[in-house]
Amino acid sequence: MKTPLLSIVFFLLASFFGALGQFLYKTGAERATGGLMSYLANARLIGGVACYAAVMVLFVAAFKKGGALTTLYPVYATTFIFAALIALWAYGTPIKPANVGGMALLIAGMYFMGR
Repeated sequence: MKTPLLSIVFFLLASFFGALGQFLYKTGAERATGGLMSYLANARLIGGVACYAAVMVLFVAAFKKGGALTTLYPVYATTFIFAALIALWAYGTPIKPANVGGMALLIAGMYFMGR
């Protein structure tokens, strides 16, 4: 079964939204005071939930278009790459050579899984 390019694009978008959701959860947790309302009325936490809802919608849309699970799901591993880039942008967290090597291995794995 050949996986449509649009399905792969949907999974890449889902990956970005997954990483953004993680960032919003982290920053929302940093701003929460511990009371229930500090979680329920926290715009960042709500944004994180919205990102994860978007991930699920994109997953369903991608599967509806067709494609092999063994091709599509490894694409979601790019979440780790997007998370590293967001951490670099937001916190100045350096991306070390070992991180770049791991990212390259993720991309190589996605390539080989899709073949």
